Amino acid sequence: MIPTVEWRDGTVCLLDQSCLPGEVRILNCYDHHMVASAIRDLKVRGAPAIGVAAALGVALAAHTTRATSPLAFAQEMETVCAEFSSTRPTAVNLFWALDRMRRVLHTWAQASVDTLKRLLLKEALRIQEEDLAMNRAIGRHGSTVVADGHQILTHCNAGALATAGYGTALGVVRAAWEQGKRIHVFADETRPVLQGARLTAWELRQEGIPVTVITDNTAGVLMKQRRIDLCLVGADRIAANGDVANKIGTYSLAVLAKAHGVPFYVAAPSSTIDCAIASGEAIPIETRPPHEVTSLYSGTRIAPEGVEVLNLAFDVTPADYITGIITERGIFRPEQIDKVMCSAHEGEFVGRRE
Repeated sequence: MIPTVEWRDGTVCLLDQSCLPGEVRILNCYDHHMVASAIRDLKVRGAPAIGVAAALGVALAAHTTRATSPLAFAQEMETVCAEFSSTRPTAVNLFWALDRMRRVLHTWAQASVDTLKRLLLKEALRIQEEDLAMNRAIGRHGSTVVADGHQILTHCNAGALATAGYGTALGVVRAAWEQGKRIHVFADETRPVLQGARLTAWELRQEGIPVTVITDNTAGVLMKQRRIDLCLVGADRIAANGDVANKIGTYSLAVLAKAHGVPFYVAAPSSTIDCAIASGEAIPIETRPPHEVTSLYSGTRIAPEGVEVLNLAFDVTPADYITGIITERGIFRPEQIDKVMCSAHEGEFVGRRE
């Protein structure tokens, strides 16, 4: 796979996902504003990938700053972090990564500007490396719920494109495939931005994993026909009680899966768990621009000019509809998340700082 986000000699290089699958284009970001715009405009997307990109964006701002005193440098970096915080409200990995970058500034407040620059880049690269390692561990744990011959339904894109590499939900698929299991993926198109049709299908075809794209409203009938053995999705934020925010349409799939007795699993790293939020009711839900709904991805208008549009980017699936949450530490029931995962982070901030 082409890396989703990379640091190359003072430049943040992003795979421009808005061009896929038709064109593979690398966006070279020479300042942090370009990285922030890429996150806002979905050129880089997926909760873990957004966190990595933001961390590298802060490192890029540090690399290009003209500040010479530690105080001026720290103040500028705080402004940079605030700019990244305003890009996407739902994916908690963004705020988790920014908090780690702020922690470096606070811990080394007396260090020289040159030292701070090196430490910030080191931390951003560590975040990237940790995400890749967590994804591979998620794949190993998650592959145990995938049997030979399984037909798996996915929603949106939770693969290498949405992470530092390998993927969360698709990391589970990859791990099962690497083990020699004969599997087949049904990929929801995922309206309105078509992350499933454009990105998940593209990724799986790169790997040679059998995939069929379906419209979002086809999933129910496939479950009724017993053609879906397992639902597997990613997450943008998981509350302490196990409620999960993910791409709009996930909740509908979970309801359908429960009605038809189909296991419904969420795959996500611990950086997606927001222990500061008790339930999904408190998760902020991003609203996106109307044109994503009123026009096809190609730009062709499909709704009347001026029509009112509600374009929610995410929804929240209650814990009761989730069979298990697959993390780098293992597979847990949703009600175990608070005790097993949040207690492990006691004393450190996890989630969005309000």
